[in-house]
Amino acid sequence: MSAPASARAIALDLLQAVLENKIPLDQALADNKAMTTLAGRDRAFARLLVAVVLRRLGQLDALIAHCVERPLPRGATLARDALRLGAAQLLFLGTPPHAAVASAVELVAERGHAAMKGLVNAVLRRLSREGPGLVEAQDSARLNTPDWLWQSWCTAYGEETARAIAAAHLVEAPLDLSVKSDAAGWAAKLAAEILPTGSLRRESGGSIEALSGYEDGAWWVQDAAASLPAKLLGDVAGKAVADLCAAPGGKTAQLASTGAKVTAIDRAAPRLARLKANLARLKLDAQCILADAESWKPPSPLPFILLDAPCSATGAIRRNPDVPHLKTPLDVQRMAALEDRLLNAAAAMLGPGGVLVYSTCSLEAEEGPRRSEALLARHPELVRRPISSAEIGGLGEALTPLGELRTLPSLWPERGGMDGFYAARFARRA
Repeated sequence: MSAPASARAIALDLLQAVLENKIPLDQALADNKAMTTLAGRDRAFARLLVAVVLRRLGQLDALIAHCVERPLPRGATLARDALRLGAAQLLFLGTPPHAAVASAVELVAERGHAAMKGLVNAVLRRLSREGPGLVEAQDSARLNTPDWLWQSWCTAYGEETARAIAAAHLVEAPLDLSVKSDAAGWAAKLAAEILPTGSLRRESGGSIEALSGYEDGAWWVQDAAASLPAKLLGDVAGKAVADLCAAPGGKTAQLASTGAKVTAIDRAAPRLARLKANLARLKLDAQCILADAESWKPPSPLPFILLDAPCSATGAIRRNPDVPHLKTPLDVQRMAALEDRLLNAAAAMLGPGGVLVYSTCSLEAEEGPRRSEALLARHPELVRRPISSAEIGGLGEALTPLGELRTLPSLWPERGGMDGFYAARFARRA
């Protein structure tokens, strides 16, 4: 696979935005105006190249370290990133060695680091010869997972499962879609598989906007695991449902498509605008309110509440490979405290006999099971309502002994996996 040098130069800018400036990859992509000057194929290449480097960063750095006599100096960030991009092309994207090496050397020269040309050239030429054998001997799952995440997953799930989770993160996730109706018809049109949970799944790649049914609002993009929490509310047709922290709107669309009277709450104006745009494309209705769910009060107690809470997003690493390089244990603590506050607010909104579903796309026990236990300890008026296998497409392996949902990226490996989600359901005593 090859692309013009301009695509590689933009990939370098994107990689530095994430690793040096700690900007999320999606934001870096949106902010990079030069991306719009590339042809579609080259835009896809730039994004893929950065994603591969982020997924394989531990491996790439170990390979580079193997090929240098002394560690690169702290100030050599640009040369290090150029080496990462070159090595990723050589070893994981099948780029011809001459193109991968020459483009990396050109990049450091163009950016005013000509003194590093010799080093970059030597390291990449060595990797073109020795790299494949070195890669085969690497423990990729462990190398590409930061220590704090590895220890967290081993503690929560055991080392074997932690390794399977980490391995799943190295593969580009498929494209999952939720359809308003006629799943079989759209599966045929989109060359997609109908999953047992009801989602459609097709290979990733290409322009989403160019797919059949996009302009008509027939479907929306939503990971199969992300589609499960809204289903746990049960039959909400014609009933009032509050979707707290609702943007970007996949769950709001789910609820609205079943005929629920949805009130979507989000405190970020740009995200709420995106939610409204998504609903407009899908020709679905919901009341959208710009407000903080911690302080918003409904006019009367609610029968149904969905709280898909902000979290560290460690369950969505396969779709967001920047997460391990941006988040820290402090983020988990901060998000856990926010989830407690949001759960308290949700409990106060819930009417007698009402149902609350709480979910996060985190793999961390602090953002899920421990928050549920803390909620029940603070609110004796709430009881856990266990989830059944039939409610989630027969995915019994994703249920905990307490009847809570816990999907993992390593589930369904033969089908392409799914995001890591936690969900629990509660009811207020009548």
